[in-house]
Amino acid sequence: MLGPRIWASVQQGLSRGLSRNVKGWASGEGRKVDIAGVYPPVTTPFTATAEVDYGKLEENLYKMGTIPFRGAVGGVCALANVLGAQVCQLERLCLTGQWEAAQKLQHRLIEPNSAVTRRFGIPGLKKTMDWFGYYGGPCRAPLQELSSAEEEALHMNFSSNGWL
Repeated sequence: MLGPRIWASVQQGLSRGLSRNVKGWASGEGRKVDIAGVYPPVTTPFTATAEVDYGKLEENLYKMGTIPFRGAVGGVCALANVLGAQVCQLERLCLTGQWEAAQKLQHRLIEPNSAVTRRFGIPGLKKTMDWFGYYGGPCRAPLQELSSAEEEALHMNFSSNGWL
């Protein structure tokens, strides 16, 4: 990952490149530099106590979502902690061009994924890991365990899509 000083110099260079023409044509009739596909890497932010700052990570990802790029590699795959085989299967289906099967599987994964990444976060992921036979463990402060109503809603997110 690029450090802040290095990234600042890269940004500066890209900005200069946008205002210059390619091939050095002084007339200004050259092609402009196309940086629509160049975007900075997202690093994992940490708090002062060396914990992952998930709020800042989410904020960074939302900011990145506003940049017009042509594609991305990678992701935040919390769901892979409990449905790893299914997440890998989705990738295999895409790589082999089995788009209808991939879409069907993706639609079954959307609701549970949203539940453990957005709606219930880490407490939801930990509870789900327990349900699938993994060790989710207790939440560290300041996170709280799920209430019984939240746990029931989380269970519905997985059972309504056939995972529990």
